[in-house]
Amino acid sequence: MATTKFGKEIYLEWYESMLLQRRFEEKAGQLYGMQKIRGFCHLYIGQEAVSAGIISAIREDDNLITAYRDHGLALAKGMTANECMAELYGKATGCTKGKGGSMHFFSKEKRFFGGHGIVGGQIGLGAGIAFADHYLGNDRVTVCLFGDGAARQGLLHETYNMAMLWNLPVIFICENNYYAMGTSVERTSKTLDIAKMALAYDMPSDTVDGMNPEAVHTAVAKAAERARKGEGPTFLEIRTYRYRGHSMSDPAKYRTKEEVEGYRLKDPIEVSKNKLISKKWATEADIEAINDKVKAIVEECVTFAEESPWPDISELYKDIYVEDDYPFITD
Repeated sequence: MATTKFGKEIYLEWYESMLLQRRFEEKAGQLYGMQKIRGFCHLYIGQEAVSAGIISAIREDDNLITAYRDHGLALAKGMTANECMAELYGKATGCTKGKGGSMHFFSKEKRFFGGHGIVGGQIGLGAGIAFADHYLGNDRVTVCLFGDGAARQGLLHETYNMAMLWNLPVIFICENNYYAMGTSVERTSKTLDIAKMALAYDMPSDTVDGMNPEAVHTAVAKAAERARKGEGPTFLEIRTYRYRGHSMSDPAKYRTKEEVEGYRLKDPIEVSKNKLISKKWATEADIEAINDKVKAIVEECVTFAEESPWPDISELYKDIYVEDDYPFITD
């Protein structure tokens, strides 16, 4: 694979994407405290370089499926802040008509297949989506993400075995933020190198710096190229960090302030901004213009959610069963 040159255009793309995710999540946290958003809410703050690097490395028509910490990935994949915030509010204009909430974002148009609340449940589904494309004979790739806690689920082992056996075009990604809820990786596994889990299945794997969008992009692009060539799955352990608790109800007292601040020193948004300025790819005025643009998008999405209607009672039993005959088996 040819070495990718990371220049002005991609850094501006990354900076805006990561900043939108950060500001959206900060606003979501604030609104949750105001009880505008109810139920579970898992913020992506700190992990934005993972989503930014993945999306720049794959095609728009590739598939992505993830767990319940899905807001940032949904925005990066191209879903609008309006439909995402409306879903957090439970409004009819949300991406799942107000029925899914924080953990269940979906978009058929953007090929974003969730958002899943069952820990590790999406791992098998991701392989299934990849199997559909494999069956149809196209060169689409599926990116399937899960956390370090889900890496302990039995479904992972069954899925890895089948994915390798059938040579599926899937990239498995563990977003290792070091804590499954409040339990550190050290307390759940003797093997701290999660990437080694692929060795039992002869699956290519790598460990990636998830605070660096360049590293994420490079690893995902390589894996996607392998998949499109018919060379099968890849497993990437992307080491990242969440600054907030597991969910809005988690005070995160199991971590020291020094640990969190240590990761903030390599915050991908600040690092990207500093690189844009130091390389003279952007001025302070350019950065401020992006900041203003993102601020306006977030303000607009809150207004949109506030003014949107609640779902009608007639929607209660809709969207439970598929009405069409095999609607996804199309090219």
